[in-house]
Amino acid sequence: MRNRFDQELDKLNLELIQMGSLIENAIELSVKALINQDLSLIKKVSKLEDEIDEMEKTIEGHCLRLLLQQQPVASDLRIISTALKMITDMERIGDNAEDIAEITKYMANQKFIKDIVHIPKMAEATISMVKRSVDAFVNKNKELAEEVCASDDIVDELFHVVKKELIEKIQEDTANGEQAIDLIMIAKYFERIGDHAENIAEWVIFSITGEHRKMP
Repeated sequence: MRNRFDQELDKLNLELIQMGSLIENAIELSVKALINQDLSLIKKVSKLEDEIDEMEKTIEGHCLRLLLQQQPVASDLRIISTALKMITDMERIGDNAEDIAEITKYMANQKFIKDIVHIPKMAEATISMVKRSVDAFVNKNKELAEEVCASDDIVDELFHVVKKELIEKIQEDTANGEQAIDLIMIAKYFERIGDHAENIAEWVIFSITGEHRKMP
């Protein structure tokens, strides 16, 4: 019975890795759509979001079957409940990536009011956070999860830099206002992605230690 349960947990890990990969691709494509002003990528992000939604349902069903059909001990219950919490944040990350791609529609034929430098750095940082948070869960690596939580400060700092620069652009010329607001919204979505990745890492720590707390 225990061997079967462990096999199911291994399968759950693979499903979470797959969902994480979809999310990483969605984030990457959303920022490429922005930088390259490529409308064709928006549809790809939307398709990935549909796949992410399906993966959420698949993993949720798997977790519920484990709870109903097996006899999980306390540590197993933490793992399963963590997976259920993780997929909620992972699905929302997919939503945020799609939101970013949607905003790029309005800038497809516009010249950027400033070089897009810090937003790609936000995308890179959040992709790394998502990957490492899932890896931390699969490998039961508390230190890696704590590193992910600390990485959110990098994303937050980049957001403040982007916002400050774009507000300055508006002050220089109010004609820059509409695009500046769109870019601030995109940066805000990346900040939210970072927050969701941090949430995932905090739940990973819970799955290992039994304690859930916000990192200082």
